[in-house]
Amino acid sequence: AINNKCEGYICLADAVKQDSMLTIKQLKKLGLKTYMFTGDKQTVANSVAQKLNIDGCFAQMLPEDKVDKLKQINKNNPIAFIGDGINDAPALSNANVGIAMGVAGSDIAIEVADIVILTDEPSKVVETIKIAKNTNKIVLQNVIFTIGFKLLTMLLVSLGIAGMWLAVVADVGVNVLAVLNSLRAMKRYNKNKKI
Repeated sequence: AINNKCEGYICLADAVKQDSMLTIKQLKKLGLKTYMFTGDKQTVANSVAQKLNIDGCFAQMLPEDKVDKLKQINKNNPIAFIGDGINDAPALSNANVGIAMGVAGSDIAIEVADIVILTDEPSKVVETIKIAKNTNKIVLQNVIFTIGFKLLTMLLVSLGIAGMWLAVVADVGVNVLAVLNSLRAMKRYNKNKKI
């Protein structure tokens, strides 16, 4: 102001992270719904939610409001909650999977989260989901193969078709094969580092 007359003003607002729109699109491709919980005003929240094409938007929320809304949504589906502030800590600890954004995240959010992303890129959440799905598939393969081979070995040994050497191979060899199969998770991760 100059002489009590407004000559200009400055507007301040949080900027949407660069890869947020891409992240929301990728989450939707994975069949996931997205919701935004914020303490900001409803008009600001609606603007961001519309820009990013978010499924649901809840504004002017206190930490306990976030927990209550999470419990409502969580009745039928597992929930992953992503946050970085002190206000997000209760929701992070009440979600099935709490994900803290580590660069600007508060210590309490990082402490209560199950996963901490050490960069300021929301797209790392999608990468984390893809790695988890791939790892889960490999673990399932290992369990089925190991148990199946050992049951087959027990059957062959009990019928007298195979001897002790097959039992040793079943016990030690299958473990080695399971470890080698598990290494595929790292190889695939390195190939698909860019999303």
